[in-house]
Amino acid sequence: MRDDLIGLLVEGLQETLFMVVWASLFAFLLGSALGITLVVTEKGGILAAPRLNKVIGTAINAVRSLPFIILIVLLLPLARLIVGTTLGPTAAIVSLSIGAAPFLGRIIENSLKEVSSGKIEAAKSVGASPWTIILRVLIPEALPALIRAVTIGVIAITEFTAVAGAIGAGGLGSLAIRFGYQRFREDILIATVILIILIVQIIQWSGDSIAKSVIRKRFKLE
Repeated sequence: MRDDLIGLLVEGLQETLFMVVWASLFAFLLGSALGITLVVTEKGGILAAPRLNKVIGTAINAVRSLPFIILIVLLLPLARLIVGTTLGPTAAIVSLSIGAAPFLGRIIENSLKEVSSGKIEAAKSVGASPWTIILRVLIPEALPALIRAVTIGVIAITEFTAVAGAIGAGGLGSLAIRFGYQRFREDILIATVILIILIVQIIQWSGDSIAKSVIRKRFKLE
């Protein structure tokens, strides 16, 4: 029984980490593009385009308003188109990435908006291009806040993997439901909960540590 528990937990942990790593990467890339676009295209932004900003903002709000379990179901045809199946961790990455990207986009947008407008204006005054301002002013100045924002996003994706497990994604969430709940294996249920809590704590600690390190280095340079 004990060997059975360890084997199931190891497999579930591997699947969960696989989903979290790849979904976080894709969600971060898409979310960063959304967040930066929202900031630079707002009224008075360095690439002001209010209509485009409104369209993107409305689309993000629409996706975020959907419960994640419903969003996963809606994205199943897309997952089948991309990876050829709707089951397993690989298919879940599609839904996880798209589901988390709007959330990440909003918190990245808020992080970038914390940058002082004076620094942006100073960069404009010396003739810096929009891309230069984005890469050398906005992102570096907001880096600690961005790290914390990404940390929150990765934690959210970790939680989403548990939800995705309910519809065949695999991982610790699926293990908790199929074995822990449906087969009345309290040992598996408790163990999966503990593992998920540990994963979240490690992610949070890592994100906080990196953000503090960036802040300390910035103070030394100043």
